[in-house]
Amino acid sequence: MKEIFLSLQGESGSQGLPTVFIRTSGCDLRCSWCDTAYAYTGGEEMTPGEVEGRVRAFGVRRACLTGGEPLLQPREEIQELLDRLGEFELSIETGGHRPLHPYRLAPGHRWVMDLKCPSSGMSGRMCWDNLEVLRPRDEVKFVVADRRDYLWARETISRHRLPERCRVLLSPVHGVLQPAELAGWMLKDRLEARLQLQLHKLLWGEGARGR
Repeated sequence: MKEIFLSLQGESGSQGLPTVFIRTSGCDLRCSWCDTAYAYTGGEEMTPGEVEGRVRAFGVRRACLTGGEPLLQPREEIQELLDRLGEFELSIETGGHRPLHPYRLAPGHRWVMDLKCPSSGMSGRMCWDNLEVLRPRDEVKFVVADRRDYLWARETISRHRLPERCRVLLSPVHGVLQPAELAGWMLKDRLEARLQLQLHKLLWGEGARGR
């Protein structure tokens, strides 16, 4: 486990709400714009029960399992943690390249899955079968660095009819693509998706950790 901390959720449908972040170590992707490379290595061994205890100590019933890539951890341990946090409002953030179908989610749990745009360098790694697992409460996120990324996201949203499956989020790469430019493209195309800015970076700056 890399870190467990309380903050305001900076992204997704829970943006702005107090959330306990459970950040696992390790990732098998190397996105060009990654902002959590410090989670690639290190951390400490913790059992699902120990993680649950740390999470409950904050007294908040909302949590986010993230990384790195949390689905790199042993499936049985991740499932046990999901079961232990069954009554939580829990989002599971994943890079979209590892299968979702082996996991059993409680009613208050949801996937927040990236679909990697071309500028990430990882768009060829996606597990497209994951789209069949998604439900209306789940979310798909595109991190957009430029016009090419946007056109790829727009085509993917249309081809897979994503707004009929789940919530769709577009987020500009912080400090690379101006949010107003992305907003303009979305409005021009009447894109059925939500513009998402990274609230935590606006509040505490790009390099802040544990906030």
